[in-house]
Amino acid sequence: MNKRVRHVLGISGGKDSAALAIYLKKKYPQLDIEYYFCDTGKELKESYRILENLQVFLGKEIKRLRAASGYHGDPFDYYYELYRGFLPSSNARWCTKTLKLEPFEEFVGKDPVVSYVAIRGDEDREGYISKKPNIQSIFPFRKNIWSEDVIEKVLDNKNKNIISGIFQKQLENDKIPNMIENILYKSTTPSYTRERKLKDLLSAGVVLFNKAVFEFLKTTDYPLSHLDTFPLLDNQDVLVRDDIFRILEESGVGIPEYYKSIEFTVNGKTGTYSRSRSGCFFCFFQQKIEWVWLYEQHPDLFKKAMEYENSGFNWKQDEKLEDLIKPERINRIKEEYIKRNGFSSEKKSGFLIDVLGIAEDEGCAVCFL
Repeated sequence: MNKRVRHVLGISGGKDSAALAIYLKKKYPQLDIEYYFCDTGKELKESYRILENLQVFLGKEIKRLRAASGYHGDPFDYYYELYRGFLPSSNARWCTKTLKLEPFEEFVGKDPVVSYVAIRGDEDREGYISKKPNIQSIFPFRKNIWSEDVIEKVLDNKNKNIISGIFQKQLENDKIPNMIENILYKSTTPSYTRERKLKDLLSAGVVLFNKAVFEFLKTTDYPLSHLDTFPLLDNQDVLVRDDIFRILEESGVGIPEYYKSIEFTVNGKTGTYSRSRSGCFFCFFQQKIEWVWLYEQHPDLFKKAMEYENSGFNWKQDEKLEDLIKPERINRIKEEYIKRNGFSSEKKSGFLIDVLGIAEDEGCAVCFL
């Protein structure tokens, strides 16, 4: 008998995960998805507002997961005290592990789980996600919906005959086209990489490839091995950033306010700033212009972020926040930002992430999507 497989989707309070929840509800209403939000207690109020709007649209509860149950304060503060004031950083991301991944893994337990991840088709990354064997990640916005570990097994040279046989079975009485057969039997090498082979197979036919992978997974212990069917096998959509904003606007859920740019002027030059990511208001992945945005738009939150640096550790390794907000330093950050990003009257976008696109490639899939 097949085990019950749970379908889950983590909501970060950002644009991509919200859009994915809307997309899956509209396109695959047969999926019984559980929605969850890992609450650190330090999110921007705009994130909580999006959660409320999304919950109304979905008609379903978004379960709040909080680490350090029983602690009187916010989960982040519990671990901040436990680590004696040692602040998280890109090299020591204890916040993601303790406040996001561990509550999620406790939530799913040992059940077989399909976890939907909102990495877009215009992004080249997998993100910082759970690697527990009972949790399988699926990426509906990408041409390749499968995770790296699945692709590694499917395209392992020792599995060439198995995969070819599965392809032949999918085609029933038709012979495998020579082009696909040549790709299947071609071994991966340093010059013909797994990434290249994957691209070639997807170009030859996304649906055929997806169905072959699904059949292969039935020989494994992955959660999808317990299902007879999976609706996303026929999906050929590739969604990029513009699609995300369109989905949010058309649904009525709306775009988180912190993405909307605010104009500033420094020494006769004009630019715009906002925030490029969801997550905690003091996230160390923020660029310095975003810290300036926080200081000028949410001074109370910036003050709280400064108080955490009293422990002797900094959010930015090369600069304390009290130095970053000196008037001459703020002006220099703004001027460098304008110069680096070439603001002009012709810029149409109202979102900082259209200027700081690279910022989206930094950080954790759990926090920022």
